[in-house]
Amino acid sequence: MKSWSIGVIGLAGLSTIVASVYRTPDVLLAVAVLIALAIGLGWPHYLGIPAKKTLAAVIGLSGAGSAVAAATVPAPGYLDWTPGFIALGVTAVFLVQLLRGTGQAQRLESTLGCCVGVLLSCLGAGWIAGARFNGVKEMVLIAGISAAVPLLAGLIRWSDRIIAPLGIVLAGLAGPLAGLVFSDIAVLPAAVFGVVVGAVLVSFRRLVTLRGTPLDFPAALGMGLAPVSAVGSLAYFIDKLLTY
Repeated sequence: MKSWSIGVIGLAGLSTIVASVYRTPDVLLAVAVLIALAIGLGWPHYLGIPAKKTLAAVIGLSGAGSAVAAATVPAPGYLDWTPGFIALGVTAVFLVQLLRGTGQAQRLESTLGCCVGVLLSCLGAGWIAGARFNGVKEMVLIAGISAAVPLLAGLIRWSDRIIAPLGIVLAGLAGPLAGLVFSDIAVLPAAVFGVVVGAVLVSFRRLVTLRGTPLDFPAALGMGLAPVSAVGSLAYFIDKLLTY
């Protein structure tokens, strides 16, 4: 699959998350779990490592557990269990590598890459935390708009030297504009949020372009949804630090 398809997958996942926030909490939880499982399925394919099925289960189930915990724990500790699921997933990754035996190929790449996959999958619980935090759903919408702009910019087939600053600047402008329209959030926090989100998303685009080879569908699925998942916790923590 071509690189632009990864951005389309990311936009589809982002739109589904934002739309599910305005449904029941069960719908948002189901979407978060499905995205975590999709990241688990696709991330080992993106890395091109052995033991894909086992490592996919580790990554996907860690993220799904983190999402379930974020939806069920009492306020305000929405993400209290997330570090535990990250630690559990990382431990499971090391166990898988030990069980593979000595002399196996790509052991280091598998270990480090899958630990990153566990982290990205678990961070998707931040979307649930953001939706539950003070019940302000508009903040999730602002986060979605701020993330959508650099994803759309990434679809343009220009050099990263152009797209990277363009995506960051546009995201920094989209955050305050969305805040003025949909909530009473201050301009500065919204701009900071947009810039940070834009920087994260264009960094993932750079990872795709550095690879240089086409991806199969599972790899594109994991790479498209992973940054969207990470933005969830990023939005939640910036909301807490800069808005309230």
